[in-house]
Amino acid sequence: MATQTATATATASAFPTTKHNTVTRPPIEQKVYTTPLVSLVSGAIAGGVEGFATFPFEFAKTRLQLRSDGAAVASPYHLLRDIVAQDGVSAIYTGCGSLVAGTALKAGVRFITYDSIKAMLSDETGRLSPARGMLAGMAAGAVESVVAVTPTERIKTALIDDAKGARRFRSTTHAVRLLVQEQGLTGIYRGLLSTTFKQSATSATRMGSYNVLRTGYRDRFGTTPDAAGTFAIGAVAGIITVYVTQPFDTIKTRSQSAEGEGMRVAIRGVLLQDGVRGFWKGSSMRLGRLIFSGGIVFSVYEQIASQLRGLRW
Repeated sequence: MATQTATATATASAFPTTKHNTVTRPPIEQKVYTTPLVSLVSGAIAGGVEGFATFPFEFAKTRLQLRSDGAAVASPYHLLRDIVAQDGVSAIYTGCGSLVAGTALKAGVRFITYDSIKAMLSDETGRLSPARGMLAGMAAGAVESVVAVTPTERIKTALIDDAKGARRFRSTTHAVRLLVQEQGLTGIYRGLLSTTFKQSATSATRMGSYNVLRTGYRDRFGTTPDAAGTFAIGAVAGIITVYVTQPFDTIKTRSQSAEGEGMRVAIRGVLLQDGVRGFWKGSSMRLGRLIFSGGIVFSVYEQIASQLRGLRW
């Protein structure tokens, strides 16, 4: 009996307890379900905050893309400075109301669509493959283009374009009324095809890259990123999105100018005026916006959604 006890003690000494031998691994993630209402509310709030905070970047990018005089602009700062000096600070918020409303609506539509498709395509831990993440993002982009992006972007772009010369539009509502009177309801949906291409590509790239980066973070650190980490991941996703999708954005902007150009006319106009490089015109200004945009919208969305999931709806 003593021998058995000694053997057991020796064995225990040679092989420490499981506590010291087991390699610590992150717990298996559980699939988190986000209800459509939570997705819609969180996305709309995040979109509204992002739209207002980053509008000056959007204004500068749009104004540059609508220039046809070929004049060089040193930087977004110089462009905005000149406009403020000439027309005041309020000038760089021309069309802001339309964009903020549209951004809130489109972000709500984007996240409710993306989260719904993600729930169907993801595995039991809530993970999406890169291809499925891009597919979910593409579908979300197409839906938000039809529901929200095309009409609000058309109005915003027409207002900024109109502000370059003798103004015809006194306000957002006046612009809508005048466009409908002159061009019918289709005038509000001018550029639908180019906008849908742009929005689908943008959302696929943005949501897809965000999904890959967020999954990589969880694999590397064994936990979901905090607010700062989410902001950083969203900002990187914004950088990737700009350079992949800028040509779609340039064509969309020209299609939605005050006069409105067909998609073929817009493409030909860019090539004739600036060559192939013209398709990336305004990319530095859009980059400034989407770095902050991506960081803001994803971090605000994740924080609000995490709070709302705990409430009874």
